[in-house]
Amino acid sequence: MRKKTWREVAADQAGLISRRQLHDLGFDRFRVRNNIAADRWVDLTSTVIGTTTGRLDEGQRRWLGILHAGPRAVLGDLTAAEVAGLRNWHRDDVTVLVPYDLDLDDPPDGIRIARTRRPIDLFRAPGGGLPRWRIEPAILHFGAYQSNRRTAQGVVAAAVQQRLTTPDRLMLTVEQMRPLRWAGLFREAIGDIAGGSQSLAEIDVIRFCRRQGLRPPDRQVRRRDAEGRLRFTDCEWELDDGRTLALEVDGAFHMDVEHWEDDIARQRALTDPQRLVVRCTARELRDDPHRLGADLRRLGVPCRAA
Repeated sequence: MRKKTWREVAADQAGLISRRQLHDLGFDRFRVRNNIAADRWVDLTSTVIGTTTGRLDEGQRRWLGILHAGPRAVLGDLTAAEVAGLRNWHRDDVTVLVPYDLDLDDPPDGIRIARTRRPIDLFRAPGGGLPRWRIEPAILHFGAYQSNRRTAQGVVAAAVQQRLTTPDRLMLTVEQMRPLRWAGLFREAIGDIAGGSQSLAEIDVIRFCRRQGLRPPDRQVRRRDAEGRLRFTDCEWELDDGRTLALEVDGAFHMDVEHWEDDIARQRALTDPQRLVVRCTARELRDDPHRLGADLRRLGVPCRAA
């Protein structure tokens, strides 16, 4: 097989190449130094050379972290998850996982080196491109080190909601990563997701009903509003009198005036003589569940079967 040229190696790595790779291609340190002195290349770190000039983009920053850390390194946590397609969970720092015993120079700004005793290759994503963990171990590893339990659960729910993984694959990975901080929390969240919940708000509703002794609702029900548009309600109960009660859960973004007005109009369009729509906030589900539970029972939501 023909050996790649330095240009081909750099092109595969967003224009970056390590000193180790250059040495393997026959470049001694004097030839590397001359290219840098002539402004053809840029010395980015003690181990990485840039073959282009200008500010590094996101893909180049990821390669910078990998090449600086060496061939045993992979992208991890939310960086790996974002490469796998996860949306709305971006973090500016690039997270690179390395073996615990690896001796490294200090990383460049914006690169976070996380040392792990876990078998890195066991969780490595197949295929070429940026070396990274699969999305399941990446998000579980991220979640396990969060101080906020809701953040840990939220990223798991988001990955399933965005169809990047499944509850079965997540549950298997929880077992493969033992011991894992908050493993019980993850199992509970994954179980709720497997039961039909696709978001953190839906998980909150299921747990709320369980603790308040209410029957679990139907979730993400397709409805046509008064203007014929297709809508999805967060959760619904069929009441004993034949009517339907829908509960809409408002997150923090609903406090924006524009969203607030849209939600009011949506509630009005979904309401008819046979369907009652009520609203609560995510904060109420967590912090004031007894009052919300009493209100729902008063409106006719049935109790959970014994």
